[in-house]
Amino acid sequence: MNKIKNLSEFANKRYGQNFLKNDAIIKRIIQSIPNDNLRVAEIGPGLGDLTKELVVARNVTAFEVDKRLCEHLQNIFSESLHKESLKIECGDVLKKWEDNLLLDEKYHLVANLPYYIATNIILKALKDEHCQSVLVMVQKEVAQKFSAQAGEKAFSGLSVLTQTVGYGELLFDVGAENFVPPPKVTSSILLIRKSRSEDNQEFEEFLKVAFKQPRKKLSKNLATHYDKDKIETLLQELEVSPTIRPHEVETSMYHHLYNELINK
Repeated sequence: MNKIKNLSEFANKRYGQNFLKNDAIIKRIIQSIPNDNLRVAEIGPGLGDLTKELVVARNVTAFEVDKRLCEHLQNIFSESLHKESLKIECGDVLKKWEDNLLLDEKYHLVANLPYYIATNIILKALKDEHCQSVLVMVQKEVAQKFSAQAGEKAFSGLSVLTQTVGYGELLFDVGAENFVPPPKVTSSILLIRKSRSEDNQEFEEFLKVAFKQPRKKLSKNLATHYDKDKIETLLQELEVSPTIRPHEVETSMYHHLYNELINK
């Protein structure tokens, strides 16, 4: 395949493609991967700029939905493919992610995620028992929601799910000028270190109710689906203010409220 000269024209809006073209940032991403010998699953390798650095020190499985890019990657990484340090899976990664397992071995997820599927991908990774960490570039607001601490305005149901399985941290921001074509938002590098995995759809639905209107009282949100008197009594027993807002409640308390309201 001939070298791609016009990246802006090559980027496919359907897949939300914005190609990172800053080697210094790529090196910072590589340095942020947990230091071990586990395989890396890369989602959306694009033109392969991050991939070429990953395969130097890691075995990599790359998942690419764009057939044009699959052809490009297979050409430029023919040597790595021959050595089996790189595998390329062409197709929709969410369709391949069956039974909540992306790979049949422990791995780290590394990706520059298209904004339209970022949250869904991260949630899948949190549930995947083989995924040990998530290192992704996403829209800054998404990174904040996954990494926020209780009491911060960005604290959300996504923060609770992250803290349920590990710890999330926004490492650094990446400005739009580092991409071709430049996105209309600021991106951030998010790292989630997992200590366990959990797939509890009922708990996720509970959190959606709790954070339905984030700036209203938690008790009012919960009362739209659960018994109001029971909620008031429970908050009183737990010595939680009846006027507390959803973002002010610790993760452990959400699990306690869930167990009392749902499991009993």
